[in-house]
Amino acid sequence: MDAESFKKAFLPYHRKLYCVACRLLENTSDAEDLVQEAYMKMWEKREGLTVISNPEAFSVTLVKNMCFDLLRTNRYMLSKQAVELTTVQDVSPPDDLEMKDEVWQVKDIVARLPRQQQRVVELRDMKGCSYEEIEHVTGLNASNVRVLLSRARKRIREEFNKRSNYGSQGN
Repeated sequence: MDAESFKKAFLPYHRKLYCVACRLLENTSDAEDLVQEAYMKMWEKREGLTVISNPEAFSVTLVKNMCFDLLRTNRYMLSKQAVELTTVQDVSPPDDLEMKDEVWQVKDIVARLPRQQQRVVELRDMKGCSYEEIEHVTGLNASNVRVLLSRARKRIREEFNKRSNYGSQGN
């Protein structure tokens, strides 16, 4: 496959690949780097890509798998946690101070969950990953993912209600 054929086959999906990586990694510079790395991998294997019948599906799958591989590495998770601890993450800035407090409380509750529950909640509820994607990233089976997610949500709900009721008891 020559350079022109490669460009025609794979470059039209650049924006989609970037969006997929951005959604999974939640970091624009990491997403840019990963998509660039995906293109380099495809270029190195360009001779074998001539048999690909759906370049879009192939590219998206490659990027997703590369994201999952990166997310699985402890080094990446530790560096991401260090950044999250030093920066304040704003949710779309609501005008209502009470809403900001509730968001902070939920984030705090999630941060106190056991690590696997945190991870499953993050992937499913915050990043919108499918159960299959979560299985792929965590190495857990579907039943374990569902149980962890259910327990985490129940604990978040109970803790949030406990905190909310505590504040309203003095009224």
